[in-house]
Amino acid sequence: MITIENTVNASDEQWRSVIMGARNPMNSWGMSDSSYHPLVIGEKDLSLLMSLSKSGPDHAKYLRMVPVYTDITAPLYWWKEYDTYKVGTVANSCSTMHKITAKEFELQDFSTENLSETGLDVLKQTIWRLNSKRDAYRINKSKGDWYELIQLLPSSYNQRRTVMLNYQVLKAMYFSRRNHKLDEWHVFCRWIETLPHSEFITMGERMS
Repeated sequence: MITIENTVNASDEQWRSVIMGARNPMNSWGMSDSSYHPLVIGEKDLSLLMSLSKSGPDHAKYLRMVPVYTDITAPLYWWKEYDTYKVGTVANSCSTMHKITAKEFELQDFSTENLSETGLDVLKQTIWRLNSKRDAYRINKSKGDWYELIQLLPSSYNQRRTVMLNYQVLKAMYFSRRNHKLDEWHVFCRWIETLPHSEFITMGERMS
């Protein structure tokens, strides 16, 4: 399970800086044919930006200058893979260290869509044990109870993070993960395709 919401994209003024910056190497600012408020990328600028993106990360530095902010809720097993991408990303997450005992654990706190009935039963038993240890910790403040909570917590536990990304790191994610076994990556890559001018990321490709 993964949800992606509250996405904030680059402003028109940021796109203007990105486009003009991409023209710096050739001093070709006068050739820019885009308009702003609202943003309409002209044919000449579009051709340049696509050409630079196709030429690889050294030439497509402008992609690093296009920010994206969004809220993602996903299981810990997905975040473990996401954390491979440390360059060009920033995140503020809900803390499992500080807030693990803030509320009672419930089934909807976990990704369960692919669990069998037997698997669900095992998870429910684990949730019961987590809540038992949570109650004990809230009474006794025992570090042992806290440690048991942390070490018993399944990787299917859903964590929310507010992340800052950019188009270059999203391009790396898109082409590395769009055929991944995890359904969460498929949802994430389809979200990438919905971003403004995502063709600079996907090179015009679309997932099947």
